[in-house]
This record gives sequence, C-alpha cells and structure tokens, in this order.
Amino acid sequence: MENETKNFIEQIIDKDLADGYYDHVQTRFPPEPNGYLHIGHAKSILLNYGLAKKYNGKFNLRFDDTNPTKEKSEFVESIKEDVAWLGADWEDRLLFASDYFDIMYECAVKLIKKGKAFVCDLTADQIREYRGTLTEPGKDSPYRNRTEEENLELFENMKNGLYADGEKVLRAKIDMASPNINMRDPVIYRVAHMSHHNTGDKWCIYPMYDFAHPIEDAVERITHSICTLEFEDHRPLYDWVVRECEFDHPPKQIEFAKLYLKNVVTGKRYIKKLVEDGIVDGWDDPRLVSISGLRRRGYTPESIRRFVEMAGVSKSNSVCEMPMLEYCIREDLKLKKARMMAVLHPLKLIIDNYPEDQVEYMEVQNNQENPELGVRTVPFCRELYIEREDFMEVPVKKYFRLFPGNEVRLMNGYFVTCTDVIKDEEGNVTEVHCTYDPETRSGSGFTGRKVKGTIHWVSARHAVKAEVRLYENIVDEEKGVYNEEDGSLNLNPNSLVVLKDCYLEPGLAEAEAPESFQFVRNGYFCVDSKDSEPGHLVFNRIVSLKSSFKIEK
Repeated sequence: MENETKNFIEQIIDKDLADGYYDHVQTRFPPEPNGYLHIGHAKSILLNYGLAKKYNGKFNLRFDDTNPTKEKSEFVESIKEDVAWLGADWEDRLLFASDYFDIMYECAVKLIKKGKAFVCDLTADQIREYRGTLTEPGKDSPYRNRTEEENLELFENMKNGLYADGEKVLRAKIDMASPNINMRDPVIYRVAHMSHHNTGDKWCIYPMYDFAHPIEDAVERITHSICTLEFEDHRPLYDWVVRECEFDHPPKQIEFAKLYLKNVVTGKRYIKKLVEDGIVDGWDDPRLVSISGLRRRGYTPESIRRFVEMAGVSKSNSVCEMPMLEYCIREDLKLKKARMMAVLHPLKLIIDNYPEDQVEYMEVQNNQENPELGVRTVPFCRELYIEREDFMEVPVKKYFRLFPGNEVRLMNGYFVTCTDVIKDEEGNVTEVHCTYDPETRSGSGFTGRKVKGTIHWVSARHAVKAEVRLYENIVDEEKGVYNEEDGSLNLNPNSLVVLKDCYLEPGLAEAEAPESFQFVRNGYFCVDSKDSEPGHLVFNRIVSLKSSFKIEK
C-alpha cells in the first residue's frame, strides 16, 4: 500500500535500501555550464534535491565542465543563483567535474593497462564511417590492437600536447558489433588545446561526457544517478565505465521523462540566437522560460515547485501546457498579494460636483479573500483616471460600465453618473464628466438603489506614473514553435507590448523588485528587476487573471 503513493524512482530507492545495496542516499544535479537553465531543468533540480531530502541524504551541485569550448563562468554563476532560488540547498557540496581530471586520467590509464582502451588515429568522419548503423555492425579500427606500451606512450604524448586537435583520440575497447551503438568503442578522450574556466591551461586533453559522468558520480558516492530518458541507451556504457574502473558501490543510473512544454522555446541554440539577434534583451527576458526569465517575470519558487509536482515523475514522455504553469502562479499569488488599483489605458474622469480642493481617503481591503493582509487608504478627489475600456459612448448590448446617462460605482468610492464627454479634433474621447451622489460612499451602508457596474480608478492628483510591460508567448502558438520550411522560429509580433503612460495608486510609489501585486481586473504584476528604478517604475505582467486551465477531478 505504501508504494502506491510513491513514484517509480522512490520505489527503486526503497528496495535498494531494504536490500542493503546502499546504506545512504546521495543525489546530484549535474548541469553543463554552457547556457542558462530553463523550466525543464527545474524538474531535475527539484527531483534530485527532493529525493535527497526525503531520505535524509545529501545533494550535490556539480558542474559537468568537461567541454571548455562552450563553457563560461557567467553560466556557472547564473546556475548557482537559479538552483538556490528554487530552494535546493547544496550546503558545502559545490563541485566541478574538472576537479576530478586527474582521477579521470588515472582511470583511462587503468583501462589501457587492462586492454580496455586504445589510442586511435582515425578522423571523426572515419570513426563515424567505421561505427556502422542501427542494422549493420561496425568494424574494428586498424589501431585497435596497439600494444599496451604503445597506447600508454601515445596517451601520455596526447596529455603532453604533442598532437593537434583531432589528431588522436582515446577509445574504449568494447564491442564493434554491439546492437547498442554507444558501446561500439566510444571515444573517451580527445585533444583540445583550450583554456578551461577552472583548470586554465593545465590540460590539453579532455574526457568525453559519457566517460566523465559515471566517474564523477562514483567519486562522489552518488547512489542514484537520476537523468532523463535520452540517456537510457547510454546506461550500458555508464555501467561499463564504473565497473571497469573498479569503483566500489557503483552508482545506479535511473531515467525519467523530461518536462516538455507545448509551444515553448527551450533549446539553448534558439535562445542564444534570440539573445544575439536582439529579439529578447538577454537570457532573463521575461518571455523566455529560462529560470532567470521566469524569476524576472514574477514567477515564484513555490509556483514552479507546484508545477513540477503536478507534472509528476514517470517513464513516459508527456507534454504540459503553459496554462498549467500559469494556473500554478495564480494559485500561489491569489491569497498572498495586495489588490491594488492601476489604470493601464488611462482616460480622465472629472466629477463636476465634487469640491475641487477636497481629498478623501477611502479605506480599502488589501485582499478580500484574505483579511489578514489588512487594509490601506487610497486618496480620492475630483479628477480621476479610469480604464479607457470602462467607458463607451455608444454602448453595446449588456455593457454595464460607464456611458452617457448611466450610473456606476467607483470601486471603494461613490456612485457616479456620466453627464458629458469631451473630444479632441479627431473625435477621440479625452475626458468623461460625471456627477456623484455624496450619499453613496462605499462603507456608508447606502441601500437606496443598486448599480450593475463597478469600475476601478486612481486619483489623478496623487497617481504614480509607470511603464507597464504586457508579455505573451515569444512564439506564435497557432503556427507552432518552428517553421517547417527552414527551421526558424515562428515569432509572435505581439509578444511584448510596452505601455508608457500608466497610472498607479500612490501606495506603489516605493515598490521594488521582486515585489508583486494584483492590479485589480488587469492581472498580476511585479517590479522589473533590471529596468525599474526610483522615479521610473517598470512593472511586468506575470499573468492575467483569467485561466483556461481546468483541474481534473
């Protein structure tokens, strides 16, 4: 009965512990520092950290930095920030694969001495040609039967920089007829005369991922090496490496399904092009689902944890949709955040019979669903801003907001009746004139009559001006992510709309990143962490109020 509530990985761990195969649990998140993390990585981070925490084990953050051609310290720092923000605590276990380069070299030498590795002079193209196909076996390299002494000397010469890039490689000697192509004498070391962000110029040979990764896990005493399904075919090689390198208590690789989001760009190559072409303003652009982009957009660690939990852990690939992620952030914010008044498309409203110099302070609940958030006061005066869509000169059917002759409630204020409109030379409405009924103040207990419409507002005299950015998906969802003809992205021209002249209630004047709020009737918004500054407030729309996602019961 207990296993029914556990995912398949937890069931494997339970059995391993019960059988005495391991006496502890240790997991790791092993990113390559060649880009920024995205929402898919969040699943791996939270899964690995969550398992370690659940079993009172340890969690390592280890950078798989075995490829200096693509790695940068910038990516290391961004990944550390993302992992910490999600709440995964690696404590003092911040590790680098490059810390084990000496051990990896010794392992390679051991394989040569065991007759399990050889130096090969074939080019990369020739190695591919010799490898065979899914239906035809490969053929042995002409250098496969070099002696142990010759291989040791050549490998030492590779280490000492005697050969050019690509001139020689070290290959594992396994089985060129294996039905698993990964086992057909894979390359485990290559020559690369490049400086490394961690080891500088100490090395001019670097291990391949499939050789380095199992050694890293084994050295760190990782028990369960959790990875995504594309590594399933690599598991025999993983097991071969830790077995032939003679590690005690070798780690066990377990694969799970990736987190896929429909109509979302996650590929590093595409995101890098968006950044380099200036289509987005960096890896943390709020239109991206990079973790830094989601953080800047206003998503919370709690919302992402909930999303990952809802997506579940399985062996079968499935696709989630953005509305599910948006549902998670709405659910997280709805009881936590104050509901403030902000006018994004302002239209001036003037109450002709309200005293010109008078200012009243209206008491407003911060969140009607959560009284614990308390109340605030908001200034009210003769001239206000309302949303342009809340007035219609010629109303359509069932339009209950403001139009000539109609009466509405100003939220937390008074009843007002539209008496006149002012237009510019082009016929655009620039001002709406109203009268108010002093008996109808909110909270006064007035019951004389009811109105069907309620609209929000801000005091023109006290309003704070701000820039508001409305975000949508970076790609056109109707066309899909990629153009079938040339592989380019189908970009959404409306993915960013910038509103320069928005007016907010004065309580938002001192707002700072990463603070977020609900703007009444407009959605959830946060202060932008990159561009907002005192005197020039910038808010990002996190998500609208309406959801298309339904929880299945």
